[in-house]
Amino acid sequence: MPKRVDHEERRTAIARALIRVAGRRGLHRVGMRDVAAEAGISLRLVQYYFETKEKLLLHGLRQLAADFGERATARRRAAGEDAGPRAAVEAVLLESLPTDEESRTFHLLFTSYAVLAATDEALAAQPFTDAPDAAENAVTHLLEQALDEGLLTPGADPRREAAGLLAMAAGLGSGILAGQRSPHDAAGVLRHHLDRLFPGTGPEG
Repeated sequence: MPKRVDHEERRTAIARALIRVAGRRGLHRVGMRDVAAEAGISLRLVQYYFETKEKLLLHGLRQLAADFGERATARRRAAGEDAGPRAAVEAVLLESLPTDEESRTFHLLFTSYAVLAATDEALAAQPFTDAPDAAENAVTHLLEQALDEGLLTPGADPRREAAGLLAMAAGLGSGILAGQRSPHDAAGVLRHHLDRLFPGTGPEG
């Protein structure tokens, strides 16, 4: 009996092939033929699952965000079930810094997607901001929880603080890629601001 194909699994494998090859060559230089070669399948099969390059890129963006979420969740769990909202926020921020191959690829490609979405009509028509909005909503929720529990600086605005922290992490990540600062220094900057937001939870708390 012929083996039954899991189509969603095949789409995921193709999207991850896109992420790998784009991480090495740059998103703007990757074509469907490159992705097919990376995945070890025919070009026709890639075209079967993703009719156009734009559809493949959009699916790749979604896969990139999903993989990031899984890594951030794993980092949070590693901190322990009772670590609290600060540890959860820190996990999201630190995972977004390019400190290893996976996080470096995430940062490079997410930035590349943002640039392409500003110049490519087909991508611009897609909901690119869904993934950044999801991260901001998640961090906002954690900060709201901390505020309710009396852990956050009184009067802090969770939504604005979440937007600021994520923008800071993105900028620090670019600095790491450019050689401006080390991952250790970048993490220190983030923790400094978290100490301000979560008084009494820093090294001296």
